Order: sequence, then structure tokens, then C-alpha cells
Amino acid sequence: MGPRGQGLPREARIRKRAEYVRLSRTARRLRGRLFLYRWQPNGLAHWRLGITVTKRVARRAVERNRLKRLVREAFRVSRPQEGPGVDLVVIALPAAAGAAWDAVREDLGRALQRVQRQMEAEPQA
Repeated sequence: MGPRGQGLPREARIRKRAEYVRLSRTARRLRGRLFLYRWQPNGLAHWRLGITVTKRVARRAVERNRLKRLVREAFRVSRPQEGPGVDLVVIALPAAAGAAWDAVREDLGRALQRVQRQMEAEPQA
């Protein structure tokens, strides 16, 4: 992962519980090999990311935090820089436990491409 200072900026994160709850109820779903994705246009000019890794997926906190770091970094290098903003919640599946960087980046990259294609196919309001 990159040097310090290249992390995900605060405005690119979903931080409030109410936002997670809203997305769990109203967002569209997409399933990858390692993660379940919930996404919804956010009306902003940038993408935002939320990550959920439960104890059922990774028992130890270090494992959960490692997985979250991998997802954040993969999102940082893969997120679209243009187009309408999207809120994206990444929910780890049991297959994600112990996943390598390449697998995480590939799974997230595919999901981002699918979301972008669906966004482009929709008529803009």
C-alpha cells in the first residue's frame, strides 16, 4: 500500500450509521466472489465507501481491520474520478477471510465497473 497521506479522504467515506441503514434498505445489490455490494447514487460529485466485516467472516479484530484496509486501498486506486457520485457499501462474505490483495482488487474493480455501466444506462434525472 502507498505511503502515508494517500489514504481515503474523509469526504469519501460513509461514516454515519443512518447512512448504512438507508443503504441497507433502499440500495441496489450486486454480488462478487468475495463481497456483497450495495450501492445507490448519492447526488454528490464523488464516490463514498462504507465497509462491513463481521465477526462471522473474520473472528479476530486484526483480520477484520486488515480486510478493511485492503478494501479501502483497492477502492482508492480503482474508484471512478468522473461521473455522478455513488454511495457504495462493501460487505465481506466468508470467502473474503484471508483474501490476497490481488483478489480483493479484482473483485472490487469488477463491481465498480458494473456499477458504472448501470449508472450510464440509467436516464439522468
